[in-house]
Amino acid sequence: MDRHVSLLGVLARVWGALAAVVGVSLLLLAAGALAELLDPVGPVSELAAGVAAGAFAAGGLFALAWGGVHLWAAARLTEFRPSGRIAMLALAVVNLLVFPPGTALGMYALWVLLSPDLQRRFTAARTR
Repeated sequence: MDRHVSLLGVLARVWGALAAVVGVSLLLLAAGALAELLDPVGPVSELAAGVAAGAFAAGGLFALAWGGVHLWAAARLTEFRPSGRIAMLALAVVNLLVFPPGTALGMYALWVLLSPDLQRRFTAARTR
């Protein structure tokens, strides 16, 4: 099962890094919409530019936070810390809704982290 935990850690890191890249991209789009709002090149709806800037900024911050939590949980998980297991279980349940790659990652994470052997391993790591 250690190989599965290592693989899950790698997959969670990749998923977190991709989310961080999406977050940075959305923040750059928000900056572009804000620039258009502050100094319009042509006729532009201030409402539309403001809504776009706000939506891109909110989405970007959420994606950065989502990626950061995945990176944090993956680091704790590969060290066999119980907090990493709990966090990854919570993330796996939410990832089930992100169809299709998140669903696959969530199902794999639930399969790995809910196995009885691994539960004993994390319990033993907590008592040390």
